Amino acid sequence: MLLRSHGIKPRLSANPLFTLNQSYLHFNTNPIDTQSPCPSSERQCFIKTICSQVYESYHQQAHLRFSRPKLNLDINPYSLTHEQAISIVASLENEDGSMVALSFFYWVLEISKFRYFMRLYIVTATSLIKNGNFDKANEVMQCLIRNFAEVGRLKEAVGMVFEMQNHGLKPKAETLNCILGVGFEMGLLDYMEKVFDEMSERGVCGDFSGYKLMVVGYCRMGRVSEVDKWLREMLERGFIVDNATCTLVISLFCDQGFANKAFWYFDKMVKMGFKPNLINYSCLINGLCKRGSIKQAFGKLEEMVREGWKPNVYVHTALIDGLCKKGWTEKAFRLFLKLVRSDNYKPNVHTYTSMIGGYCNEEKLNRAEMLLSRMKEQGLVPNTNTYTTLISGLCKMGSFERAYELMDEMDKEGFAPNICTYNAIIDGLCKKGRVQEAHELLREGLLHGLQADRVTYTILITQHCKQADTERTMAFFSKMVKVGLQPDMHSYNTLIAVFCKKKKMKESVNLFEEALRLGLAPTKETYTSMICGYCRDGNISLGLKFFNKMNDHSCVPDSITYGTLISGLCKESRLEEACQLYETMMDKGLSPCEVTRLTLAYEYCKKGDSAIAMIMLERLEKKLWMRTVNTLIRKLCSEKKVGIAALFFHRLLDKDRNVDHVTLAAFITACYETDKFALVSDLNESISKGIG
Repeated sequence: MLLRSHGIKPRLSANPLFTLNQSYLHFNTNPIDTQSPCPSSERQCFIKTICSQVYESYHQQAHLRFSRPKLNLDINPYSLTHEQAISIVASLENEDGSMVALSFFYWVLEISKFRYFMRLYIVTATSLIKNGNFDKANEVMQCLIRNFAEVGRLKEAVGMVFEMQNHGLKPKAETLNCILGVGFEMGLLDYMEKVFDEMSERGVCGDFSGYKLMVVGYCRMGRVSEVDKWLREMLERGFIVDNATCTLVISLFCDQGFANKAFWYFDKMVKMGFKPNLINYSCLINGLCKRGSIKQAFGKLEEMVREGWKPNVYVHTALIDGLCKKGWTEKAFRLFLKLVRSDNYKPNVHTYTSMIGGYCNEEKLNRAEMLLSRMKEQGLVPNTNTYTTLISGLCKMGSFERAYELMDEMDKEGFAPNICTYNAIIDGLCKKGRVQEAHELLREGLLHGLQADRVTYTILITQHCKQADTERTMAFFSKMVKVGLQPDMHSYNTLIAVFCKKKKMKESVNLFEEALRLGLAPTKETYTSMICGYCRDGNISLGLKFFNKMNDHSCVPDSITYGTLISGLCKESRLEEACQLYETMMDKGLSPCEVTRLTLAYEYCKKGDSAIAMIMLERLEKKLWMRTVNTLIRKLCSEKKVGIAALFFHRLLDKDRNVDHVTLAAFITACYETDKFALVSDLNESISKGIG
């Protein structure tokens, strides 16, 4: 056996992931052996001749210290057998030293039949181990990893790395990094994590490069939780990412909706000594602006300036876009003017497009058109996105003629309207009830070679959902799937909502489960629709079941979710449970809507527990309390429950002497209609005295 001939007993890895084929360890390896057990003197002479040529060629280039010598041998490498190559390497290692043997090893690897011959690597590495040259032996194993990965045999090579450790060659961090590098290129992310863990168990600690490879690999795959895990571990080990990796991480977190996490990691790394560059700051500011965290973005802008970085046009554009999306267009315009007056940077097409979008959102179309003209005067050419932004704003205002004019203008300037442009007009037409025209426009776009995208189908599905036309809705949904567009959760939410409104809960559940099978994560809106549907259908128990499952998908119920359940519980007279939900909601800082407040309070009053209703409403701030109590009094009066209404009216006067005249008129009318004149007298007396 190969390893036994070097004084080593084979021991295989206990981990089944890295088990090695034992056949590699069973063959003859006498330095001058060939394929026959008793080599002839002719074969011995052949091997010695080659060894001599290798030795001479190597030493002719020995002065090349910083590059690997390239042997010039008078041999046809294709004529060599596998066993001859092995014997030559072993002979050179024994007689002429490691470097000479390595030079032949690398020379013969140029030939594919040797390049993927496992035993050649084993003999070379084992010979180096025997002479105590562990660094070069590790280089051989790294070469094995890279070459075997080329033909899909990476796992086989990794198994040999671990086997060689069992026989005295401890892998270096560089070997681990080599495995990780080629593994991620092959997309073997989960396997690489197992390799990393196995290496750690064997005493090989990952270095900066190893952790960076893990972080970057998962970043490229968009797997946020794994990036979070490895980056956290990397920082705990005291390693700080470089600027390029920082940009990659921030971009991923921000794009996936985790801008706060990006912000936290950025600050933590800075405290550890990381020096952000202009791109790092720009990336974070852009991510914060997209999330709507404008205050944090401007905080980073100030920090950036303090560190000596001058914000460029991209930073300004990100801030302008964020301000516009927040509805702070005038603040954005002041920043825009600052950029216009700058000697260093000028607004670009994206800056103008953001400002145009801001004015469109505020329905200031004249200003948006003015910016388009100004942009052209400055020599900037509006792109498809610029035109589409303005067209979308025009369609929202119903200015379809001007929108069509801009489409023609786009064509003349060489910017063919894309599907986003068509979607903007189709959406506007649908919202204005011009559905037939929207369908005709879509047909025109398809004739021009455009393909409807997910947004197109979602617009049409939403429109038919509003019309409660479930048949056409499902027809568009099926067509969307048929053309290869996988619906997103928004598409499913739209469908689930319409079926829930029509109390078709079986169909809603089927859609919910289908979304889960596709790997989509239900949102707060998904659960709220399901809960609302079950409450409408009179099945509050299933509504509560879905409510309790929200946490499974990290969905946090809002005031609408709570309000829906509270109303459903009230309809079934389950007031105690409704009140518990109301208190939970208040404890979480959520403000119940007026319908929720009024429904619960009125149900208690109807049951004769007006004291509980009064206590429950006391947690509201004064303005909301006043509005709710006024509405409650009017409702009680309409139901001729004037006695309870009087209690609330007196409590109302305790808080505010300014009486709502509509409420007072309703109360007096109800008292006269029910012959409760004394209540009117008591109230008038309280009002005149200014006491409750």
